[in-house]
Amino acid sequence: MAIVLVAEDDSDIRDLIVFKLEQAGHTVLPAENGQVALRVAAGRTPDVALLDVMMPGMSGLDVCRALRERPETARIPIIMLTARAQESDVQTGLQAGADDYIVKPFSPRDLTQRVETVLARAGT
Repeated sequence: MAIVLVAEDDSDIRDLIVFKLEQAGHTVLPAENGQVALRVAAGRTPDVALLDVMMPGMSGLDVCRALRERPETARIPIIMLTARAQESDVQTGLQAGADDYIVKPFSPRDLTQRVETVLARAGT
């Protein structure tokens, strides 16, 4: 299965995501903020990244841009997670380089399916 980077500052949401993705057979690299996510990705390149948009210090949008700038992570699929559901917010996420955008609250089953879909598109 895949290696999934999960950057989410809310520990309850992060734990739920980690549980569901591990249940689906993935290896999960959890990170509590954007800076940690970039360090984790530098140490072990993920196959896909799930990034919360609103995190303290470094937003998921900033992490997305930084991942796209690095040759080793430039092509990994990125899914943004956010409570922001306005069309302009989705557009901002996609312009930052995200491949998909999931609005909170989300169904854990839907999240797992969306991860599988972006991985299939990427050929992972």
